[in-house]
Amino acid sequence: MSETTAAAPAATEKTPVRKTRVGVVVSDKMTKTIVVKVERRVPHPIFKKIVRKTSKFYAHDENGLAKEGDKVLIAETRPLSKLKRWELIEVQKH
Repeated sequence: MSETTAAAPAATEKTPVRKTRVGVVVSDKMTKTIVVKVERRVPHPIFKKIVRKTSKFYAHDENGLAKEGDKVLIAETRPLSKLKRWELIEVQKH
């Protein structure tokens, strides 16, 4: 009887969904690290005009594939350093 209750939580356990973002590399001067600028378009809360907002993310680039100006796909990962919480998945456009 205790065996069925122990097996049930393992079956319902899910892997977390990782956030992904597409952005442009603005710096590749660090070793194994790139800085990616991600732009999003949101309506202004009062004026309702669409405004562009940007965020910079530090991403881990193990093989140094991405260069400045490339369009890249990054995904959320465990903290790798003080600022790095993202990793490079693929370079979409050179």
